[in-house]
Amino acid sequence: MVDLLDLQKSFILAHLKPGDTAVDYTMGNGHDTAFLSETVGDSGKVFAFDIQLAAMESTRKNLEKWGAPANYTLFNVSHHRAAEFVTGKVRAGMFNLGYLPGSDKKVTTMHETTLAAIDAAISMMDTDAIVLIAIYPGHAEGELEGRLVGEKLSKLDRHDYTVACFRMMNSPTSPYFYIVEGR
Repeated sequence: MVDLLDLQKSFILAHLKPGDTAVDYTMGNGHDTAFLSETVGDSGKVFAFDIQLAAMESTRKNLEKWGAPANYTLFNVSHHRAAEFVTGKVRAGMFNLGYLPGSDKKVTTMHETTLAAIDAAISMMDTDAIVLIAIYPGHAEGELEGRLVGEKLSKLDRHDYTVACFRMMNSPTSPYFYIVEGR
């Protein structure tokens, strides 16, 4: 059976190397931040964003507990403002849309800021870079967000970007993801 998390990581690892810059646009509890931090190593940089202070605190504690390299900067700021804080070109970016795992699910990513954040992420891409966007369609905003993200990405120039969607076709409310690779 396909493991979507392993598949996501394999796509990221095809682009991201030690010394690179990466962004976790939705840090949550820090799992993607830790993966990116370990991958870029001591000489790399990771920027991570979340609007919930609880997410930032959870991520900070987890990164320390997991022994992640001290190459990350955490921001309690919406992902659509990432370009204000990220320095340099980005080799890999990850979005895990939806809500903070373990929360009351009242705060979710919203399509308005997500679409702006994706524009920013694409504009900051380095050569041979990737942006991965995980969609969680099991709630109304997630379904709308996924549809609008798909519409936006389908309009990118195929000469500049390769865009793909990975989805379990017989499970319409299961998570799925898009990748955008620069050519």
